[in-house]
Amino acid sequence: MSRICQITGKRAMRGNNVSHSKRRTKRTFDVNLFSRKFYYVEQDCWISLRISAAGLRLINKVGLDAALTSAVAKGYCDWKDIKVIG
Repeated sequence: MSRICQITGKRAMRGNNVSHSKRRTKRTFDVNLFSRKFYYVEQDCWISLRISAAGLRLINKVGLDAALTSAVAKGYCDWKDIKVIG
C-alpha cells in the first residue's frame, strides 16, 4: 500500500537535504499518515481509513460522509478501497 491519504490525496514530496556548506542531496518528505477507525452512520458499520492529519481535520470539519464522497469524486480513493470492519 502506498503512502497516500485516502481523504486529501496527499503523498510524499521530493526535496533536498541542505547541509551547512549548501551541499544538496535528495530526500523525501513523508506524509503524516496513520490508520484510523470511524463509525460510518449512513452504512451502519465501522470503516478503517489511512488518512493524514489534514484529512482528520477535514473529517472533523465537514463530516465523514461529505469527506468520503468528495474524495471519491476527486479520485483519491474508491468505494472498494475503503475497508469495512464490521
